[in-house]
Amino acid sequence: MKKLLLPVRVASTLLLLTALARPSVAQTLPKRTLEVPRTGSPDDSTQVLELPLLLPDSLVAVPMPIDSARLVWLQTPPELHDLVGDRVGCIETDAPHAFNPAVMSFVTLFTERNRKYMQRVLERENVYFPLFEKYLAKYDLPVDLKYLAVVESALIPTAKSHVGATGLWQFMGPTAGDLRLRRDEWVDERMNPEKSTEAACKHLRYLYGVFHDWELVLAAYNWGAGNMQRVMRRTGKKSFWDLYPNLPRETRNYVPTFTAIMYSMKYAQAHQLHSPELKYRYAEVMDTLQINGRAFDMRRLSQACGFEDSLALRHYNPELLHPWLPAGYRSYAVQIPASTRPQLAVVDRATLFDYCQPRTAVPQPLQPMMARLNGIEPFPNRTMLAGGAPREEPEPSTPRFRRVRHTVRRGETVAAVANRYDVSTAQLARWNDLRKGRALVPGKQLVVFVPVATPVTRPASTATAVAATSKFTVPTHLTSPVAKPAGASRTSVAAVEAASSTPVVAALKESTPARATRAAAASAVAPALEAVAAVETAVAHDSLPNEYIVRKGDYLSRIAEIRGLSARQIMTWNKLASEKVAPGQKLMLAAPTEEEPEATPSSQPTPRVAKATAARPAAPRTVATRESVRKVHLVQTGDTLYNISRRYQGVTVEQLKQLNHLTSDEVKPGQKLIVAR
Repeated sequence: MKKLLLPVRVASTLLLLTALARPSVAQTLPKRTLEVPRTGSPDDSTQVLELPLLLPDSLVAVPMPIDSARLVWLQTPPELHDLVGDRVGCIETDAPHAFNPAVMSFVTLFTERNRKYMQRVLERENVYFPLFEKYLAKYDLPVDLKYLAVVESALIPTAKSHVGATGLWQFMGPTAGDLRLRRDEWVDERMNPEKSTEAACKHLRYLYGVFHDWELVLAAYNWGAGNMQRVMRRTGKKSFWDLYPNLPRETRNYVPTFTAIMYSMKYAQAHQLHSPELKYRYAEVMDTLQINGRAFDMRRLSQACGFEDSLALRHYNPELLHPWLPAGYRSYAVQIPASTRPQLAVVDRATLFDYCQPRTAVPQPLQPMMARLNGIEPFPNRTMLAGGAPREEPEPSTPRFRRVRHTVRRGETVAAVANRYDVSTAQLARWNDLRKGRALVPGKQLVVFVPVATPVTRPASTATAVAATSKFTVPTHLTSPVAKPAGASRTSVAAVEAASSTPVVAALKESTPARATRAAAASAVAPALEAVAAVETAVAHDSLPNEYIVRKGDYLSRIAEIRGLSARQIMTWNKLASEKVAPGQKLMLAAPTEEEPEATPSSQPTPRVAKATAARPAAPRTVATRESVRKVHLVQTGDTLYNISRRYQGVTVEQLKQLNHLTSDEVKPGQKLIVAR
């Protein structure tokens, strides 16, 4: 047995010796490079050898950016920031009051390094804080939001930033307009403490309805609600301290500044900010003096109230941009201390206003200049009327336009119809609900409003002057499409009969019985009567169509009811035996006109016709002029020269090319082509 245990003992002894020998191998240092001995005595055995650095030196690394708030936090004694943190945490308010190194840095700024700033604010807090607390309670907002005005303006009502924000609450112009704060060259209500405070409460209540977090509300008050919403959407974060790295520097410091100012003013006594040397101000009982459009000098009123400083009242009315108000300005209430009531009670109101009149001419507010357009008179406002500008003429009782129905013919376009009645295509489309790009359907009825021929008469001493100054407004393009020379005599008779009943001709008959004067007046009125006859002819031509094509489902009584006729009349005019009609059947909706017999050469004209012929020597020339009018076709989408020539009888493609100087058969939509001379 002993022989068997001997090899085991030997092996364990060897393993133990090996284990004891390995630590000495692991702790061996790397080879050192021997340094050349220093110059000295050869017997000096103490020589220093420099070993190479095995690790990088942390003091030689790239310096990190210094966080000023963190640096102030590290420099502050731990007992102080623990005390400030406990005090901030004990503030019972809904306003932001989180404590962190950023807040501590601003607490140190306001209580140690910039104590004078806080002392100036403490001097004015008793003037404005009661007003702030009143409106914050009215709108059910946290009362501690009153410290926001300290952050914005240091309680200076006339403060103005480099970007134009003005007043205690630093409103920009567009925001002030949204909140109904009036601004002009005399008054800026952003500097009115009461009106601007109420506007700020409304704005804060709106922002809280958007964000539901007071820290985000304060950040949005500084940077804008839109900017805050955009950065929240971009980052997906919902709290101020999560958004802190993504905000601009001013907005990042806004909430910590608010918390630091709230703490500094609440614990001003603990930091010995109050001092007997401070000039504290307190709110005064105020009275108002209503100025109803009178010229008023605030310096004269200050003297009447007994102030040594002529601009003393401007401190009570900081919204006034000048020490005076011009005559004619809107009603304005001047704020005056109630303590000055005894000085003002010795004189009546009229005497006080006479004394407060400016000694020199006060600059008047500039009137807005209207844009001057050629041929258009500006609309007279109240100031222009006071200066003697002519008033508008009363609208005439008679209608100026007449409703005309036009039946669309084959090939007609909107532009052609509008050009015929001297109206625009936009007017025609608006009157008839026409869609853009849709072609007109033949047979469709369009409503057109054409001017009524109304004589513009002016007082004159003689009938000749009256006839010479009578003008008729008639559309120039309103001509009958087909001239009828045979009916010229009938038109002349109708025109003369209508002219004999007009007030112009009646006045001529009553005023000048002389025959020569009547002849001159008749020759002067004749062109106007021709225009009236042309309008009546065109209107009669464009009335309701005289023919109707029966459609599927129509029956005679229904057609008669729509047209305002009776079934018996339609049966008589169309020689129908019964009331049965068939689709496609053509019906006459008017009595057939019989052709009048032509006058024989031997027949003598009546005296009335003779007078009409004498009074209208230019009738044949008018007909010739109508015949010589060119017909113009407006090319539509899909039109070709062949299709256009088919629409107009007697016109060929070659004639169209010659009339319009075309070298090819290509036409473009919107192009105007002459189709007849």
